[in-house]
Amino acid sequence: MKITDAKVIVCSPGRNFVTLKLTTEDGAYGLGDATLNGRELAVATYLTEHVVPLLIGRDARRIEDIWQYLYKGAYWRRGPVTMAAISAVDTALWDIKAKTLGVPLYQLLGGASRDSVLVYGHASGADIEEAVKAVAHYVDLGYKAIRAQSGVPGLASTYGVGRGGMYYEPAEKNIPPENLWSSERYLDFVPQLFSRLRREFGPDLHLLHDAHHRLTPIEAARLGKELEPYHLFWLEDPSPAELQERFRLIRQHTTTPIAVGEVFNSVYDCQQLIQEQLIDYIRTTVVHAGGISHLRKIASLAEMYQVRTGSHGATDLSPACMAAALHFDLSVHNFGIQEYMRHAPETDRVFPHSYTFDQGHMYPGDSPGLGVDIDESLAAKFPYQRAYLPVNRKLDGTVHDW
Repeated sequence: MKITDAKVIVCSPGRNFVTLKLTTEDGAYGLGDATLNGRELAVATYLTEHVVPLLIGRDARRIEDIWQYLYKGAYWRRGPVTMAAISAVDTALWDIKAKTLGVPLYQLLGGASRDSVLVYGHASGADIEEAVKAVAHYVDLGYKAIRAQSGVPGLASTYGVGRGGMYYEPAEKNIPPENLWSSERYLDFVPQLFSRLRREFGPDLHLLHDAHHRLTPIEAARLGKELEPYHLFWLEDPSPAELQERFRLIRQHTTTPIAVGEVFNSVYDCQQLIQEQLIDYIRTTVVHAGGISHLRKIASLAEMYQVRTGSHGATDLSPACMAAALHFDLSVHNFGIQEYMRHAPETDRVFPHSYTFDQGHMYPGDSPGLGVDIDESLAAKFPYQRAYLPVNRKLDGTVHDW
C-alpha cells in the first residue's frame, strides 16, 4: 500500500492550521495535524520541501519504520518544527491504517480502556466576579472539570483571559502584543480566586489552573501550598521545565498535583520528571510530541511511575489532532483528563468530525480512522493570516515567560 500523494494544506478558518493529507495507491487517505502556533509556515515548508519527497512510494503500513526514518534519518533530531512534521505523518498513517481496516483508530491501540474521555473547559473573566459567572456557565453546559483563570488587579492583561467566550485564541494578527506581568501581584491574587470558587461551587467540581511557566520554583512552591485548601485537580506549568530537576523544590513544598508538558517534543523532555515522580500529569500532545506512536511511548513510561496523561487540547490543535488525542485517551490505561477548547464554527465546518461532547465527557465516535475529514474547497476560502502569540515583560521591561 504505497503512498502516492502528499499534500500540505494551510488554511485559517478562525485561526491558522497546517494539515498533511497522505493518499495511497488504492485511494485511501489520512490526515495529520502539523500546526505550530505562530510558526505554522515553518512546519509547512519543512513538510513540503524536506519530508514529502521522502514519503512517495513508501509503504503506508510501516508506521514505526517511517517514524524512525524521519527522526533518525535527518540527523538533526527533535525540536518543535521537526516533531510537528513527524507527528503529522504519523497521525495520517494511523488514520489510513484504521480506515483500510474499517475500524475506529482506538481499536488499533488496544481497544477502549474506558467508556468516555473526561475533559475540562476554560472559564475566565476580567475579575473574580466574571470568572465565577464563566465557571457557572461551564457547569450549566455539563462540564465536571473546569480550568479557571482571572484577570489580576493592576495588570492590563493576564494569560487565559480571552477576548471571546468559548473560542479563546491568544494568537494576534501581525506584530505580537507585549503584555506586562507581575508575579508578586499574581501570587497574592490567585488564592482569592479559588477560595471564592470553592465557596460558590462546593468540593465536587474539579478545578484546574494554569500558571503558564511564569513562576520560579520557590514561587511555584508557595502557590501550590497556598492552593492546597482548595483541592485543585492540578496546577499546570508552574515553572519552565527545561531544567527538570527544579521540580524537586516544588514537590518538597506542596501536595497540589502538578501538570506539565504541552511544549515538550519527546520523552527525553520529561524522562526525569516522570521517573522521579516530580509531576502527576504529563501533558504532551499528539501534534507536538511525535504523533500517536511517540505519545504512546511517553504514556507507557508514565504508567510505570503512576503519572497520568492530560494532553494539551487548545484551539491551535485542529480537529484532526483533537480526534487523535481522543482515540489515544480512550485507549491508554493511565489516562487522566483531556483539555478541550471548542473550535470556532468555521473550523468545525472545514474539518467535519465524528467526535462528540456530552455532560463533561467526549467520545471519539466509531467512524473508521480518526473520524475527521477536511473540506479542501472550503479551506481554500480561508487563506493563511500571519499571527503571533503575545510576548510578556515584567513591569521593569524584562522579557519574561508568556
